[in-house]
Amino acid sequence: MFKDNLIELRKINNMSQEDLASQIGVSRQTLSKYETGESLPDIDKCSAIAKVFGITVDDLINYDKGENMGVGVPPKGKYMFGMVKVGDKGQIVIPAKARKIFNIKPGDNLVILGDENAGLAILKEEDLLAMMQPAK
Repeated sequence: MFKDNLIELRKINNMSQEDLASQIGVSRQTLSKYETGESLPDIDKCSAIAKVFGITVDDLINYDKGENMGVGVPPKGKYMFGMVKVGDKGQIVIPAKARKIFNIKPGDNLVILGDENAGLAILKEEDLLAMMQPAK
C-alpha cells in the first residue's frame, strides 16, 4: 500500500522523483527504492512525505484504495467512508468510523443538505447552526 500511495500522490501532484526527494531530504535513488518497495522510509521521512501531500502518516502507509471504491488517498481531514445501502423507507446507516470521527450519537439531529450538481451532505444540527452564526 505504501509504495502505491507514494507513487500515486507524487504523480497526482505532478512531481518528479527528484522534486519530492529534495523536499524530504533524500536522494532520487532512495525515493525510487521507496516506490519499488526495495526499502521503506523511517517514521521521520514518512512524516515529511505526509506533510508534503497534506495527508496523515496513517493514510500514507495504510490507505487501501481498493477498499475505498478506487479513490486515492484523500487530503487530511477528508474521508471516504464507503457505500451504504438505502433501506425500503429511505433509511441509511452511517458507518461507525464516520459516527466516531464526527461525534454522532443516537438521538442527534442531522440536517440533510442537497445540491442538484453535487449531491447530498449530512451535518449535525449544532454544526450547521454554528456555521450560520455571524462572524465575530
